Amino acid sequence: MSRIPLRWRSAAVAWERQRPTWREARPASIAAALHRAQARPSGNWFVVADSREVRPDRPVGRSVGGVEVVLWRDADGVPVAGPGACPHLGAPLRDAVVRCGTLICHWHGMSLDGRPFAGWQPWPVHDDGLLVWVRIDAVGGEAPTERPMVPVRASGSDAVSAVYTGAGACEPEDVVANRLDPWHGAWLHPYSFVDLKVLHVPPDDAVDAEDALVVDVAFKVAGRAVVPVRASFTSPGPRTVVMRIEAGEGAGSVVETHATPLTSAGSDRPRTAVIEAVVAVSERRGFAVARAMAPLLRPAIRGASGRLWRDDLAYAERRWSLRRQGGLPG
Repeated sequence: MSRIPLRWRSAAVAWERQRPTWREARPASIAAALHRAQARPSGNWFVVADSREVRPDRPVGRSVGGVEVVLWRDADGVPVAGPGACPHLGAPLRDAVVRCGTLICHWHGMSLDGRPFAGWQPWPVHDDGLLVWVRIDAVGGEAPTERPMVPVRASGSDAVSAVYTGAGACEPEDVVANRLDPWHGAWLHPYSFVDLKVLHVPPDDAVDAEDALVVDVAFKVAGRAVVPVRASFTSPGPRTVVMRIEAGEGAGSVVETHATPLTSAGSDRPRTAVIEAVVAVSERRGFAVARAMAPLLRPAIRGASGRLWRDDLAYAERRWSLRRQGGLPG
């Protein structure tokens, strides 16, 4: 491994003179990749929050497919999830109080300890150590599974991780389609990516074993200094895209993007949450310092993700608008 991961772009070109990618970014290829992703089962599991957000001292309120969700941790620190309306008179449980693992409604004091009570039924919940998933069968409409399909990623002790959450006026498929279009990277995000080349595009009828987009790309650091890597994009589920660094600095790092519908299917004004986990690893000895500084690094990582998603959500929102009007090219 090189002592210094940076490379100097001696042959850098201006943004407008870089090689166009529109011929390679075939609408049919993006549509086929999206269709393959949508055909995979989810088991009715939805990513709803950063694990660090679900705390033992207060509830968290979310929406999935137009359904209110409340989450908290019980006395043992285990996450609990269920309907977000109090079964008594419908108070918003996101505004309730948690005491010793019990959720207490602030309207009339009804207490919920995570077990069925007064018509309130908990939903299956899974904390994978980075993200919290909730299974809502009425929204998913598929055959349920006991656990979600959590992508393979480095363990917390070996990685620096951060979770970005945003939302846009689109549907989950628009977010997934954006992530399955790597060709836009150096054009739409010139502040972050340069020298992008797609090396492998799966055939439209690809099976799982060959269903990965592979790219070479360089991450900009400052000026002409870049870090080149090889990355793959895969979709293990209908609302998830995983970018994995296969070679170069940080091999094994992943960017895991989940699209969770906030509104009900077919809504005239859809909203979709983007919950993106960045898990960075490195074999360099100095990376131990980065792990020790993880609490300080997380805001910077979230900020970088947020800058990219300002552009990418505009892409996803535009795609939804064109679909709604029946004018999406391809």
